[in-house]
Amino acid sequence: VSSGGVMERLISWVDRVNRWVVSSLGLLLWAGVALVIVDILLRQINLSFGGTDEISGYLMAVVTAWGMGYTLTKLGHIRIEILRARLGDRYKSLLDLISIITLTGVVSLIATKAWPVVATTLANSSTANTPLETPLWIVQVPWFAGWVWFSIVSWIYSLAAIRFYVQAESEKMSQIAGPTESLEEGL
Repeated sequence: VSSGGVMERLISWVDRVNRWVVSSLGLLLWAGVALVIVDILLRQINLSFGGTDEISGYLMAVVTAWGMGYTLTKLGHIRIEILRARLGDRYKSLLDLISIITLTGVVSLIATKAWPVVATTLANSSTANTPLETPLWIVQVPWFAGWVWFSIVSWIYSLAAIRFYVQAESEKMSQIAGPTESLEEGL
C-alpha cells in the first residue's frame, strides 16, 4: 500500500468523522437555542430555568473546540494571504506547509496544557462558582476532547502536507493546506 493511498484514506476518514461531529454539534446548538427560547418565554410569566446564560457559554466552549477540526478540513481558518498570492506553486506550498505545521504545534500545545486543567477539576471535584454549581468536568471533558480531536486532525493534515510537499504535489497540498479558491482569486 502506497503512503499516498494511506494519506488519502486518513483524510477521507477525518472528513467522515467531521461530518458526524458537525451534525452532532448542530443538534447540540439547536437544543441550546431551544432552551434559551423557552427560558425567555417563561420569563414573560415570571418563571425561569435560571442559568441558561451559563449553559449556553458551556455549549459555545464545547462547540468551538470540536468545530475547529472541521474548520481546518474546510480551509476555514483565517490566514493572511497577500504574500502567498504573488508566489509560484513551490513557494506557495512551502508557506502552506509552514502554516499547517505551525498550527499543529500550537494546537498540540493547547491540548497538552488543557489536560492539567481537566485533571485538577476531576481531582478536586470542582464546581462552577455560579448558582447552578455545575460540576466542571461535565464541560471540561468534552472541551478537552475537542482540542484533542483538533490536534489529531492537525497532525494528520501536517503529515499529509509534508508528503505532498516532498513529492511536489502542489495541487494536493493546496487542497489540504491552502486558502479557499474564492479567497485566492480575490487577491
